[in-house]
Amino acid sequence: MYRRLAVAVSAALIILVLQPAFGAKDNSRAKWVSTTPWQISEQWFGGFSGLEVSDDGQSFVMISDRSQMVKGRFERESGKIVEVELLERTAMRGSDGGLFKNSDRDSEGLAQSKDGTLFVSFEGKDRVESFRKLSSLGLTLNGSPAFEGMKPNGAFEALAIDDAGFLVALPENPLGRPDQALVFRFEGKRWTQPFPITRDPIFHPVGADFGPDGSFYLLERAFNGLGFRSQVRRFDVTKTGFVNGVTLVRTFTGKHDNLEGLAVWKDDDGEIRLTMVSDSNFRFVQRTEIVEYVVPENT
Repeated sequence: MYRRLAVAVSAALIILVLQPAFGAKDNSRAKWVSTTPWQISEQWFGGFSGLEVSDDGQSFVMISDRSQMVKGRFERESGKIVEVELLERTAMRGSDGGLFKNSDRDSEGLAQSKDGTLFVSFEGKDRVESFRKLSSLGLTLNGSPAFEGMKPNGAFEALAIDDAGFLVALPENPLGRPDQALVFRFEGKRWTQPFPITRDPIFHPVGADFGPDGSFYLLERAFNGLGFRSQVRRFDVTKTGFVNGVTLVRTFTGKHDNLEGLAVWKDDDGEIRLTMVSDSNFRFVQRTEIVEYVVPENT
């Protein structure tokens, strides 16, 4: 126990000392609001990779990368999350009623349609499943030959759905040029690759959402061996692509844990909120945390 604690403390100290060498400056236009740890002492808990938040910011759905799906509620004081309450948990199952296992169970991205249907993207066996509700069996959407080019641990981590009901997914690792992320869109029965977006090669897409303002928001992650950095960009949505990217959040190493899930909503003050959840990787040196930023008006 003491050795593990020493390792964790040493890692934290190293990050603090070496921050100048790893981009210590926090270049965020959005304002940090809160970081709320969440812990349940059960074997299933952890590894959260996808997040959806209700329009009022009070309730949520999360998925873990071990095919767990949970529903819960945030308790807030003065606009900050102070407590996280678990309401429901289920293990995702396929259309045959069986649990997802081994390479089939790495659930990463989450999107929720207007009618409440939940869409989950998976790595390993690359695919997207739909669930009418938490307890429903999954239905596999049509795939694409283009999926074969994705790396086993670098497929669809970022998943979102627009107002028209089209799913948008981005693989974590680039397919082709390292300075571009290819956008996949599910148009009823088939996937297309309508356009790429620019990317910094050190940051990888891990979460996405369409905001109530109609913009596309992308959460990206960088890892330098000592800790994680997070970046959130906002794009205007046009018929020809996601353009005019603006960096709203760009953190220094270690400010947050491994943020992977992103949900975008509007608070009572009419400001955009960015709510994110971290993937603890089921490791004692990491933790599950809910992080929120607010995007000031006219940003």
